[in-house]
Amino acid sequence: MTGWRSARAILTWVALALAIGVPIAAAATSEQLAWRGPVYILAGFAGIIALGLVLVQPLLIGGYLTPLSAYRGRRAHHWIGGALAFAVVIHVAGLWITSPPDMIDALTYASPTPFSPFGVTAMWAIFAVALLALMRRRLELRPRTWRLIHMPLAIVIVVGSVVHCLLIEGTMETISKAVLCGLVLAATAKVMINLQVWRKRRTLRGESVARQ
Repeated sequence: MTGWRSARAILTWVALALAIGVPIAAAATSEQLAWRGPVYILAGFAGIIALGLVLVQPLLIGGYLTPLSAYRGRRAHHWIGGALAFAVVIHVAGLWITSPPDMIDALTYASPTPFSPFGVTAMWAIFAVALLALMRRRLELRPRTWRLIHMPLAIVIVVGSVVHCLLIEGTMETISKAVLCGLVLAATAKVMINLQVWRKRRTLRGESVARQ
């Protein structure tokens, strides 16, 4: 049984590495890079890495990345969230440097490109979660309150990021991009469903004990 768990853990990490690494490698071989400057390329890859980190987050909070314990998974979730926000800053800053007018249009929701509003909305949701996480103790947010705020924002981040990525016709290869986006959606949905079921069971157990 222990051997099976170890093998499953290894397969999970390998699959995660492939899910994130293959799109990055495919983008690195794109012919479009020849027409891009270094700042624009940096911004683009920061965006790809950010999407990969969006996949890691639900896996951590769901406890799927063994041998990390629940506590270490939550701590890693916190630090990966910070890395995600930083990657988004690099992504936006790089695009701002290369084309300020386009970024102004995107940030003000005036851009004609269909992918811009989804990316900008996901960006604000990421910054909101990061800020609330930093001020959680000062605001004295209870776990239930934090979940009520965090869960809807997480959905906005996931949906906005995935749609933003799928609508862009850039350096990312189509199939690996679609697989990564599908895994992000699937992992997020699975974790949210599992957590909801677990909470309902815990509530029912508490009510049963109270009745006794």
